[in-house]
Amino acid sequence: MNFEDQFEDDSKTVSEYTRAIKGVLEKGIPPAWVRGEISNFRKQASGHLYFSLKDSGSQLPAVMFRGNATRLGFEVDNGVEVSAFGELSVYEPHGRYQFIIRGMEESGSGRLHRAFEQLKKKLSAEGLFDADRKKTFPSLPLRVAFVTSPSGAAAQDFIRILKRREWGGSLTIIPARVQGREAADEICSGIEFAEKSGLFDLVVIGRGGGSLEDLWCFNEERVARAVAACGLPIVSAVGH
Repeated sequence: MNFEDQFEDDSKTVSEYTRAIKGVLEKGIPPAWVRGEISNFRKQASGHLYFSLKDSGSQLPAVMFRGNATRLGFEVDNGVEVSAFGELSVYEPHGRYQFIIRGMEESGSGRLHRAFEQLKKKLSAEGLFDADRKKTFPSLPLRVAFVTSPSGAAAQDFIRILKRREWGGSLTIIPARVQGREAADEICSGIEFAEKSGLFDLVVIGRGGGSLEDLWCFNEERVARAVAACGLPIVSAVGH
């Protein structure tokens, strides 16, 4: 038997070969949670969602069918970070694999951003951001309280800038954690102390830069309400 005859006898059709690939991938890779950023998003008239999950190194084509998509509790769009649960499937007519998503939730900064927007909308509706609530700043504050971590870079930078500008007032660091579970409560306590002491013209709250998660204590509702309730003008000096 020559080479051509042997090849012909052992060859598979495209459909047979694709079906074999489908069996290997779908049986060999179990359902899993996959984390990534949504890109190339499009919503069909049918309600099905098509997009890619991507990170810095790869993209994974994905689809979420209408039945599962209607149960989502957030808006899907490009740039949203998600964790998606599903399984791999091969679409034989096009010979392409895709991730069939059964459930999905926001993750990381996407979830925090949504929480921030919801809180901002709530507080705005209550009038906390109205212009007539803003306090008048003293033209030259001479007694300043800085609610921050005494060991943080922000405090040292603040002091260095005041010295460079030859400011003649007094600065008091009111210690507070600026990251972690207890931080928001300590920031609120620092604001309350600064007002009740009667010693200050101005309050600054802040810290150096960090991730959204690191800075999140300054977005807590109780901190926003403490700022709104304070009778002293407050400056936010939060890094980025």
